[in-house]
Amino acid sequence: MRGQRFVLHLLVLAGGAATMSVEMCASRLLAPHFGNSLPVWGLLIGLLLAYLAVGYTLGGRLADRTPLTSLLYQLAGWAGFLIGLIPVVSLPILRYSARGFAGYEAGPVLGALLAVLVLFAAPVVLLGCISPFAVRLSVRESGSAGSVAGRVYALSTLGSLLGTFVPVFLLIPTWGTRRSILGTSLMLLIVAIAGLWQVARRRALWYMLLLALVVGLCLLPPGEIKAAQGLVYERDSAYNYIQVLHNDDEWVLKLNEGEGIQSAYASRQVLTGYVYDYFLLAPLFRAELRSLPVDNLCLIGLAAGTMARQYSAVFGPLPIDGVEIDPAVVEAGQRFMGLDLPNLRVIVEDGRYFLAHTEARYDVIIVDAYRPPYIPFQLTTVEFFQQVHDHLTQDGVVAVNVARTEEDRTLVDAIASTLKAVYPSVYVMDTQGDVNSIVLATRQPTRLAVALERIAGASDPLLRAVGGRAQGRIQEYESIQRKVLTDDCAPIEHIVHAMVARYLLRQNASEVNP
Repeated sequence: MRGQRFVLHLLVLAGGAATMSVEMCASRLLAPHFGNSLPVWGLLIGLLLAYLAVGYTLGGRLADRTPLTSLLYQLAGWAGFLIGLIPVVSLPILRYSARGFAGYEAGPVLGALLAVLVLFAAPVVLLGCISPFAVRLSVRESGSAGSVAGRVYALSTLGSLLGTFVPVFLLIPTWGTRRSILGTSLMLLIVAIAGLWQVARRRALWYMLLLALVVGLCLLPPGEIKAAQGLVYERDSAYNYIQVLHNDDEWVLKLNEGEGIQSAYASRQVLTGYVYDYFLLAPLFRAELRSLPVDNLCLIGLAAGTMARQYSAVFGPLPIDGVEIDPAVVEAGQRFMGLDLPNLRVIVEDGRYFLAHTEARYDVIIVDAYRPPYIPFQLTTVEFFQQVHDHLTQDGVVAVNVARTEEDRTLVDAIASTLKAVYPSVYVMDTQGDVNSIVLATRQPTRLAVALERIAGASDPLLRAVGGRAQGRIQEYESIQRKVLTDDCAPIEHIVHAMVARYLLRQNASEVNP
């Protein structure tokens, strides 16, 4: 009897762990196809909670009608097996969802909705059955409903804590998302079989076949997470899904859904043709231009080091602090994209945390910490830009990469207005690709005419080339046009979603009325 009670409690613990492990892994499974924005996260959590609610109800009713310990272990066994199938069936479902909803305003959300409905509904409903069923079985033995329910849900919550921390800090970074899901499946199946072995050994043998199938899936090569032309490296880290692609002489780094390029590297050239090139002009906006336009640099969002290499090539081996939150991104840059500059100090840390705990001051601070198409909201607020201000030298410059469309500058206006609340002079430099602007701000009052004169008269051929591309695309931002962003209210994702919706509406309208 005591052994049966122990396995029952162990199942409750395993069920709680499996529930949160599936949720943590689900976010990483969706990220390469739909990103990990706040709406996608909200949709994922909301649907999983709905599935659990259905499971709680179903489990309670089943327990009242058929209070058999063997039935509980069978439900748990099937939950474990269905969890093990998720890595097998996920790729075609996720690809179909992402492709099928690509043209809709809320494409990522709708696609994620379909994927979550198909992939996670059945196993999570079955996981929800475990706790109420266990309460019913335990009450039958002790007759003390309150104490039993408290003990069962405490065990389930303890399991949920393990299911949150172990995948995030150990399994996903070490094994990857798919094998972490398979590990969760094996754990639940083993506990279910142990329980069945005590009360219905013949049935336990059938579930051993399911266990063998999942073990076989674990032994299969993991395969590509997300196929792409020129793919040479991919990895799930604690922060991102990472891809490195190689085509001709160019290496590019992409994160998560891969809609943007986070770094580019070509061994035979400095300029990339991407937005990074324009950041080379930032030192020319300083109030005082010395013989060395920039003595040191801080990059918040180092990625694989594109701008660090460019600044070193143009301005010499100046000291550079490169701040990157994801150590796996740094590792990819070192392996494939020449991230080995002797003048670069790599700091694996959150950019805002780094500024809050350093006393260093910089001539130029560049903020390019995108999780496309979003800037982390904490790097867009008036409080953050005041921190940046305090870490600039007396005539320093901050430059921020901001997304836009050809006709929609809502996010640019939000960032520029927020910078204008802190800095006396703010400028907007549009890139030629019509999807990015560089918003620059100077610690001292400056004049656009002076910066334009410096750009036009640059002696370095690379600076002249970038200056030619920027000609006619730089304007001073003179007034605050909208409410500034604060730590308390910085709806970056809502601004971006509205921009995407307006862009797609215009695209659809142009197709209907060419």
